Amino acid sequence: MSGVNHPRLAVLALLSVAAAWGSTFFLTKDLLTRMDVADYLALRFLIASVALILVHPPAIARLSRLDRGRAVALGITYGIAQLLQTEGLRHTSASVSGFVTGMYVVFTPLLGAVILRHKIGRWAWIAVILATTGLGVLSLRGLSLGHGELLTLASAGLYALHIIGLGAWSTSRNAFGLSSLQMIVITCVCAIGALPGGFSVPSTGGDWVAVVYMALVAGALALIVQTWAQAHLTPTRAAIAMTMEPVFASGFAVLFGSDSLTWRMLVGGALVVSAMYLVELAPRRKFEAEVQHLAQ
Repeated sequence: MSGVNHPRLAVLALLSVAAAWGSTFFLTKDLLTRMDVADYLALRFLIASVALILVHPPAIARLSRLDRGRAVALGITYGIAQLLQTEGLRHTSASVSGFVTGMYVVFTPLLGAVILRHKIGRWAWIAVILATTGLGVLSLRGLSLGHGELLTLASAGLYALHIIGLGAWSTSRNAFGLSSLQMIVITCVCAIGALPGGFSVPSTGGDWVAVVYMALVAGALALIVQTWAQAHLTPTRAAIAMTMEPVFASGFAVLFGSDSLTWRMLVGGALVVSAMYLVELAPRRKFEAEVQHLAQ
């Protein structure tokens, strides 16, 4: 692999992940009119888990005890985030959900500052104000945020924790095993959520195609690529690449879904994306160095 520019390749890989994730919003929005949230997620991640295990069975066994514990923690965090985000999507549009989910890029340095006791600079605060304003333009109805936006915002916070942990703990050597065990744990979390109401499966061939696509492409493959890419990037560069997720989500929702382009989407979305880039492009070398110490 000599001569390969791993950071540049990793950024391109994360852009493909962002596109895959962005494509799921309008598909999931449609699917949730016929399936329960937890049932859909449990089935999606079960298919992804089986695929990963079949591709490379020894991967999990080769993980150290510490890596296994980290994978479980990451899987629980991601699984709860998926449940919150997908339930929130039932109560808001696919485009708005994509932008609110993208707030994890703002939360990443803010939560990292709390966890690592790093001082938050003025650029981070400016970005928070921009993002909050954009979120209000996108989502405010009267004097309060809608139920769907609040759930999605909570999921964005958990995704930020996942990004911090994954950036600190993933390596090229453990990427596949870490992804596989995470996927199994995510499946278990979603299955627990599905237990109270019983379990159902898609009733049409088209719905099965959508679930399998989201399981294999936007699930298993995307998590492997993300885990590998974050082993070659700082959290900052990874988050910059993933800011494209809400842009892709909105574009897919307008082009292929039922959403229409509105001034609120354009103005609010522009403010949120501006905040994402501002907070990630601001100088934070000390923060990045401290994040890397978590892996030691």
